[in-house]
Amino acid sequence: MSNPPHRFAFNYKEQTVKDICVGAVQMVSGDSVSVNLERACELLTQAVDQGAQLVLLPENFAHLADGGSYSVAEPFARGTADPELHPVQFSLQKWSRELGIWIAAGSVSLLQREDGSPVPGSRSRSAFLLYDNRGKLVTRYDKMHLFDVEVADAAGRYCESASIEPGDNPVSAHTPWGRLGLSICFDLRFPELYRQLAMAGAEVFMIPAAFTHTTGQAHWMTLLRARAIENGCFVVAAAQGGQHSHRRRTWGHSAIIDPWGEVLAEMGEGEGVVTAVLEADQLEKVRKNMPLLCMRRL
Repeated sequence: MSNPPHRFAFNYKEQTVKDICVGAVQMVSGDSVSVNLERACELLTQAVDQGAQLVLLPENFAHLADGGSYSVAEPFARGTADPELHPVQFSLQKWSRELGIWIAAGSVSLLQREDGSPVPGSRSRSAFLLYDNRGKLVTRYDKMHLFDVEVADAAGRYCESASIEPGDNPVSAHTPWGRLGLSICFDLRFPELYRQLAMAGAEVFMIPAAFTHTTGQAHWMTLLRARAIENGCFVVAAAQGGQHSHRRRTWGHSAIIDPWGEVLAEMGEGEGVVTAVLEADQLEKVRKNMPLLCMRRL
């Protein structure tokens, strides 16, 4: 077989992540935005107290309703958010400035696409918003893969596409510590997305989620470790984890995983925070010893 075409070329030496303490917040969000935001702030503060410089919030951290309704949508604020019109985005900007951390906001339901055009009909976009420690919006990723499945739980069927319009493009983001690859929940089941992110230079995958208890128990940790191992990347996964209503229970088990697939930190169900230091030497060692991205044939 001939050598792979040039588009598959990849230079590990150009990938340099610096040591950083990261945190993953786990919540059991309900249908009160104000209550959820208050709790998120408390948990972010806990993560900072444990040394975290970059903290990931779970999917739908500000609102997780029963049944098929996932989030309360708000307009997309490109600059400074209005506390009345954009309460979630305003809070994220405020927290990142006051706590002096980067906040990876698992998902916020937005009424506009990135270009400012409205999402048609009654749907919205499920958006991952990344803020730096000055409260500036660094980038946005819109969830590409939507959870339209049948599950053997009290809810039975989930149909995100009824209320959410899928995003179009993978997104990675440069930070002072390395490049992040952004994704949301159901994306985890599609390895081609993470391979594209890794080939674009991502060294840390950020995975906010609200896996159901049934699917999480079966697949969550297996998928997280696989995405880390097959791409030689760190994984930071923040989940919803508990009983939200009589019809909705999520799996939790937020975790931080290194490029060898070792679990650096993990929790069970309930609210809390996990933190761990991502060590640059470990990333370099794994990628040097097993340069998978350089060895691709397809």
